[in-house]
Amino acid sequence: MTVPPTEHATAQPGAVPPPGCPAHIGDGPGGATRLYGPAAATDPMGLYEELRAAHGPVAPVLLDGDVRAWLVLGYLENRDVASRPTQFSRDPRVWHGWRSGEIDPATSPLVPMIGWRPDCVCADGEEHQRLRGAVTAGLSQFDHRGVRRLITRFAHQLIDTFCESGEAELVERFTEHLPMLTLIHLLGMSDESAPELVRAARDLFKATETSLASNAYVLECLERLVVEKRADPGHDIASALMAHPAGLTDEEVQHHLRLILLAGYETTANLMSNVMRMVVTDPRFRGSLAGGQMTLPEAVEQVLWDEPPLMVCPGRWANGDTTLGGQQIKAGDMLLLGLAAGNVDQAIRPDADTPVHHNRAHLSFSAGTHECPGQDIGRIIADAGIDILLTRLPDIALAIPEEDLSWRSSTWARHLTALPVTFAPRPPQADDVPAPLPAPPARSDGRPAASPASATDPGTAARPERRASWLTRVLRFLRRK
Repeated sequence: MTVPPTEHATAQPGAVPPPGCPAHIGDGPGGATRLYGPAAATDPMGLYEELRAAHGPVAPVLLDGDVRAWLVLGYLENRDVASRPTQFSRDPRVWHGWRSGEIDPATSPLVPMIGWRPDCVCADGEEHQRLRGAVTAGLSQFDHRGVRRLITRFAHQLIDTFCESGEAELVERFTEHLPMLTLIHLLGMSDESAPELVRAARDLFKATETSLASNAYVLECLERLVVEKRADPGHDIASALMAHPAGLTDEEVQHHLRLILLAGYETTANLMSNVMRMVVTDPRFRGSLAGGQMTLPEAVEQVLWDEPPLMVCPGRWANGDTTLGGQQIKAGDMLLLGLAAGNVDQAIRPDADTPVHHNRAHLSFSAGTHECPGQDIGRIIADAGIDILLTRLPDIALAIPEEDLSWRSSTWARHLTALPVTFAPRPPQADDVPAPLPAPPARSDGRPAASPASATDPGTAARPERRASWLTRVLRFLRRK
């Protein structure tokens, strides 16, 4: 990558960040700004605006280990990159950093996020269509009403663990657990190490020294799941991937399960936390919601504009020399989609305070052929879970001053660490039995699709008991807290 010359800067002299601001603190080799470290962790949105003022819609940045990349900040530029796969490849093997020795694949914490994998995210053209088709089929096999019933049951069970106390920390007790419980059942998992699996999946987004070990643990758990489902398929995403006409190998199935777990859990947990934070801190937001001027799905869309659960999306790689946002992009350069920065670009949002909850044109699920295929399930989890929480505890209120809230940020995401709330104590009302997964959809001939394993299969009959036993232990653990 070539660091852009000064004539590409778009800021006026007075707009250059003063000494001591995050952009100067993060300055690295060649004048590029680090997307890691104290400045990025403390105020990533502020850092994006400093970069926009200094460089325009595309800025030179450094990832962990001072690995060079371009951060796309403009809304239109983000859509341009996401919509031109022939110019901007999704295949990381295009990157010149592998050949130049800029990164050590054996030790870099970036590898789990930017390394090549046999999944649809790292593919273009016909190969992407083949793999993406299997993922879409696996996700779309579930009736949304059935998924909502599953989420409803889990939400009630989680709320029952703290509703009598009159206080709770919602991130740990609700917004992190509900997506976890839902995804585990949709993926087809029954392993009792699932909570540790999800913690490892979240660790991948931190790009720390433990990321490689966490990635290995996730892949090991999913490899066991693939072996189990080859022998005993069921009505779940893992089995659907295996049965799809695209003919995915076991390794491809394993890595697509990893993709769904990582993308689905991290983004949905963050989305739920962000929505709940706005509900308990923003009087305009709560007033609109309570007054009927904003439905909960619309509130979710507003948060997706203002606080995307994934702030930076890796990555794209230039197939050839080109110009983007006034910058000279060289063949093999790495580009990062700045989803959060693009969503607040004044070119499309001149007034950030103007409500946009009726508009789904945000970048929070990316764009183009690689737009997130599981976004509807993520919306359902957030919408249904928060609706039940507010119905059960309508007087919920923040237990600490808003300024005492804190976040944990990485290059890729910003995560609310805790959301303590109070409410009037109420009695529990749910059972400890998880709802069954929705039935398979009807076949093209109108008859119900046959489940790969019948209800009389001893192996199939045993799985609900293992899941219920594990879930019961999780709920008992939460009640003791």
